[in-house]
Amino acid sequence: MNDRDEPLAVHLEALRNALIACIVATVILTPFAYWASPYVINYLIRQCIPENVGSLHYFAPMEVFWTQLNLSLILAMFLAYPWNIFQIWKFLLPALYKEEARALKSWLFSSSILFVGGIAFCIYYILPIIMGFSGSFSTDGIKPIIGLQNFLSLAGWLMLAFGLMFQAPIVVLLSVRFGLTTAKSLREKRPFVIVAILFLSALLTPPDVVSQVLLGVPTWLLFEVGLVIASKIEKPKKDEKTQVESESLE
Repeated sequence: MNDRDEPLAVHLEALRNALIACIVATVILTPFAYWASPYVINYLIRQCIPENVGSLHYFAPMEVFWTQLNLSLILAMFLAYPWNIFQIWKFLLPALYKEEARALKSWLFSSSILFVGGIAFCIYYILPIIMGFSGSFSTDGIKPIIGLQNFLSLAGWLMLAFGLMFQAPIVVLLSVRFGLTTAKSLREKRPFVIVAILFLSALLTPPDVVSQVLLGVPTWLLFEVGLVIASKIEKPKKDEKTQVESESLE
């Protein structure tokens, strides 16, 4: 019997087992992530905080503890990501045809690489620029006092924003692949796409022009990359469709 024809209860049981495996892996990794969280915080501070900003501060007795605990949960989910994706893959695989499974595998891999690339780009380029810009307002009479929690909240939100916005090529390719639009149509609507990118950048970043531009420009460039690739995969599909139609006429 095909797995597609199995009762709903069987699929729900498989989904439950997959979710339990994901939760268990995350819980097991949380203590290790908590142990690593101070090292991660110190690395982010060394990488992203310029000298003109100075040291970070905390303003409540338990602030550092709760900050490290929250960070450890995020780190645990990040460390468990390959295992969790594998569990979801195992759950979905029986219901997919070979071509669908190959497409999903390629999408998951590409999406993961782009997401991690967005986070790395944010850590090594964007956060130092933003924190340096913040420190540039310092004078003899005005000194920045930035809280640890405020910095990590900003860093976490920006890393998530860049990871999501770096999915632009995937969105373009999937839209063309499933016939929702064409590369030509996207090319013609480029001004509207740029406006949408700027709007999302403003929505996902702090209310300052610097952050919005730093997120919007790379996203637009990645959109253009996705458009180029979509144009190349769209042509063979059109040629194949034309060949099938000509053969049916014969």
